[in-house]
Parts: sequence; structure tokens; C-alpha cells
Amino acid sequence: MTDSQTDRRRFARIQFDAGCELLTPSGPVEVQLVDISLRGALIESARQLQLEPGESAELHIYLANDILIRMPGTVRHIEGEQYGFLAGDMEIESVSHLRRLVELNLGDESLLERELEAMVDN
Repeated sequence: MTDSQTDRRRFARIQFDAGCELLTPSGPVEVQLVDISLRGALIESARQLQLEPGESAELHIYLANDILIRMPGTVRHIEGEQYGFLAGDMEIESVSHLRRLVELNLGDESLLERELEAMVDN
């Protein structure tokens, strides 16, 4: 089992539509959010990005009411036009917004608590 498959089993992936921008070493690129979790995101780009697995970037996810989730991290895997993005250390404001987004979409506080505990154990 690959690490990304393990993450998918431990962290619920939520399909969510939001405007996104990936800040890469070669500049910002508009991307499409496929899904998101407390641990990272799966994004899609209509054009091939000049990124390799292990490379750092920062994903900006724009929510309603001018809410921004800043997710620094690394590219975990690339499959065609999709890029798996592993979240790194986020600012508390971004973590709070992400937690609330996951909580609202899971609909079960016990699932959220289990995922938060899994993050701490990592």
C-alpha cells in the first residue's frame, strides 16, 4: 500500500469546489481543487506544471467571504493532470478554516476528532 493510499484511509477526502492558486518556484498557477482533507489536497491543472514529487509549493484555497486557506507543503505524487499535495505546517487561521470546512462536510464530530488525533500521532 502506498503512503497516499494510507492517508486516504485515515483522512476523509472531501470533494469541494473552490478557487485555488498554487504558488510554485516558477510562479503562481491557477489550479482546480479536486478534494481536500486535513492532511492535504488533490488538485488538477489543465496544463502540465513544472513540479516534481518532493518539491515545495504553497496552495491557496479561496473560500466565500474572503476566507483564504494557505497550505504550504510538498507535491506527493503526480498522476496525469492531478497532483497530490501533502500539507505542511499551516498558520493557525488557515488550520481553523480547514478544520471548520472538514467538520461541516463530514457531518459527524466524532469522525473529525478521530482525524485530528491521527494528525497528532503522525
